[in-house]
Amino acid sequence: GLFVNFADMQSKLESRLKPSRYRHSVGVSETAVFLAERFGVDVEKARVAGLLHDCARQYKNDDLKEEADKRGISYGDIEKEMPLLLHAYIGSYLVEEEYGIADSEIKQAIYRHTVGGARMTDLDKIVYFADMIEPNRDYLEAEELRRLSRTVSLDEMLLEGLRQSIIFVAQKGSYVHPDT
Repeated sequence: GLFVNFADMQSKLESRLKPSRYRHSVGVSETAVFLAERFGVDVEKARVAGLLHDCARQYKNDDLKEEADKRGISYGDIEKEMPLLLHAYIGSYLVEEEYGIADSEIKQAIYRHTVGGARMTDLDKIVYFADMIEPNRDYLEAEELRRLSRTVSLDEMLLEGLRQSIIFVAQKGSYVHPDT
C-alpha cells in the first residue's frame, strides 16, 4: 500500500541522523506499533510516524528557526527561547518534502510529538508516548511509564506522560509549553 517503501525511508533517515538518534527513531517506531496494536490504531501509520517523528533533527539546532521561517511556520516566544521544539513542526513538513508522506494524521502526530496539544488523536497520543518510553530511553520514570503502556487506558497513559513531562521541564527550569 502507501508505505511499501518503508525500507527506503529507513535508509534515507539513517543517512541523515546521528546513529543514536536513528536508533531512537527505530525504537519509537517499534513502540508505536506495539501501542497501535494494543489500542486499535492504524499500525502502518504508527510505524511511519514513529520512524520519522524526529526527521527534522537532521538540521542543527541553530538552523531550526531559519528552517521554520522558510516554511512559514508560526511559533511563539517559547520556541524562540528553545528552538529545539521547532523540530516537531518542521518535521511535519519535511515528511512530505523528503519522504513523500502527505497523510495529514501522520503529519499531525509528528507536529505534536514533543509538547502535545488539545484534542490529540489516538495516533498523536501513541507517537507522543512511544517517544517517551522506547527501549533506548533510560531515565528514572521510564520503566513505570512502560508498565502503564501495558496496563492502563490510552488516556490514563497519556496523562501520566504529560505530567512527567511537565515535572521534568519545570525541574530543569524551562518553560512548560501551553500546548502541554
